[in-house]
Amino acid sequence: MELTILGSGTSVPHPQRAASAYWLQTAQGSLMLDMSAAAVHRMAQEGLDWPNLDAVWMSHFHLDHLGGLAPFLFGIRHAAQAQERRRPLNIFGGQGLEKLFRAIDEAGNFKLFKQKFPVQFREVEPGASFQILPNLQARTLKTQHTRESLALRLEDERGVSIVYTSDTDYAEDLCAFARGAHLLLMECSFVRDKPVDTHLELSEAMQIAARARPQKVLLTHLYPEWDGVDLVEEAGKLWDGETIAATDGLRLKIGK
Repeated sequence: MELTILGSGTSVPHPQRAASAYWLQTAQGSLMLDMSAAAVHRMAQEGLDWPNLDAVWMSHFHLDHLGGLAPFLFGIRHAAQAQERRRPLNIFGGQGLEKLFRAIDEAGNFKLFKQKFPVQFREVEPGASFQILPNLQARTLKTQHTRESLALRLEDERGVSIVYTSDTDYAEDLCAFARGAHLLLMECSFVRDKPVDTHLELSEAMQIAARARPQKVLLTHLYPEWDGVDLVEEAGKLWDGETIAATDGLRLKIGK
């Protein structure tokens, strides 16, 4: 598997960090983990095969995580590169996802669902287990962020695994959920003294890493207060594993 970071930032405008979006390329197909508004063009900038995107995972309904899906559907409907596409686009997320996008569609008669290929919404519950791509198994865990927010664990037929926390507070069950993952893609919104209880600061993220013991931790969803701070150096003071600081355009191979 290969992960391309399209957006390592937040809802706050930043000159180097777009909001949350991650392209996961697997042997089974392609999967977007969240899709901020900037992701629509970032996919093209990175040379990714966006006309043939197989699936989308929406971790929760905040706009910096799903604000690009409607524009993507609006744009791909007319894109010359997608006119021959016939296989479905599967969009996964928590309860209420389809209702939300139906409301957006109806508000402007955008015809988002009138594509040359099926657009299929698949809503999942906390604790669900399902195939998100052929031979790519997914499990979910309720996170402490919004009513519908979910963490996602993916594992392929070789046993290679990635956990995406998206936005969350610290929780012991999240440590167990991420245990032994090849890559833990984890939010780390704040350096310290976080102003809200529904995000992680560095010390909490490193507590999760120390308990979960993944092969690598990739810290993302970074607010501007991280500018000028050596994230890897600071993380190294709190746990002894490998930490990577997310940057837009970074590509990582995930595997044994």
